Amino acid sequence: MGKSLKGKELGKGIGQRKDGLYYARCTDKAGRRLEKCFQNLRDAQNWQKEQLYHQLYPSVKPKPVPMTVNAWETFWRENLLTGLAANTIRNYRERYEKNVKPVLGDMLLTDVKPMHCKKVLLSMDADYAGSTIRQTYITMGTMFKAAKMNDLIAKHPMDGVRFTKPVRAVDDIKCLTTDEQQKFMEAAKRSHNYNQYALILETGLRTGEMIGLTWDAIDFQNRTLTVNKTLEYRHKQHFWRAGPPKTQQSYRTVPLTDRAYEILKEIRDKRPWQKESPLLSQTLEYIDRRTGAISRLVMRDLVFINWRTGEPAKNSSYDTHLYKLCDEAGIEKFCMHALRHTYATRAIESGMQPKVLQKLL
Repeated sequence: MGKSLKGKELGKGIGQRKDGLYYARCTDKAGRRLEKCFQNLRDAQNWQKEQLYHQLYPSVKPKPVPMTVNAWETFWRENLLTGLAANTIRNYRERYEKNVKPVLGDMLLTDVKPMHCKKVLLSMDADYAGSTIRQTYITMGTMFKAAKMNDLIAKHPMDGVRFTKPVRAVDDIKCLTTDEQQKFMEAAKRSHNYNQYALILETGLRTGEMIGLTWDAIDFQNRTLTVNKTLEYRHKQHFWRAGPPKTQQSYRTVPLTDRAYEILKEIRDKRPWQKESPLLSQTLEYIDRRTGAISRLVMRDLVFINWRTGEPAKNSSYDTHLYKLCDEAGIEKFCMHALRHTYATRAIESGMQPKVLQKLL
């Protein structure tokens, strides 16, 4: 029996310390001792009773703390979205701000029902592509799943909610025919971005991987190119951001074809005469996805620098310029990612085994 400072018995597991605080103790089912201190005796007794009650009735969970969806999204994004790619976190944030917040933001988490989540998706149906609606669906699902795991809600409000607008399949993305590819590259010869377009068609690099390519990633002796980082321009924040490849499997070493080798060698030979902006003095840090350690991208070591500005060309500028070349070539417009798909198609047509292609991509 514990006692107060005046010697009064307070009950089993309850007592008072010399500093005046009351303590409560109990043992859980695993035999571990739990203890907590309180300012007054009543709080200590209530806490002890609550712990014993939950041991007898483990299915009964504590009453959720009232929290708005806005407050939970902020906590979830800042504290629980660890180990994800920066682009994934950015996509979660954009979909929440633009689509989820206007409908659910001011509601209490405990008040959100499937009909409210469905309303978010229906409000997007007329103006958004199926892939964007799917991203919003995933954002809400992931966010509310974390809330349920942390006992803030008793039931997942997305249960039974579906979206109906079709999502374009990966194989629906434009792939150039050999004739279109030839016409495009003929038009691209008059472009300062010719080498970039040609290299993607020879290696299958993503745009961010190509922009972030540095000379230390190229082994001219063994004729290989190592993909270990990306670079993109963040238009809203007006800065360049380096990062790891898209996934763990995106770290790879690609053998250089003769054409790819010639392209890179030509750029290297012209390097002493290229214009350099003061921006290239920067060194950008990012977290290596494989090791968790800090890695660095030295801007001055970038392979592709804009001939006019002396800076790397922004992601969006490639697509803009590419559309103009499509008009000149008289072919249907396509995006940069279509060049990667075209590389894969040409590889399969030439007899490359799918498993080998998968590793190269």
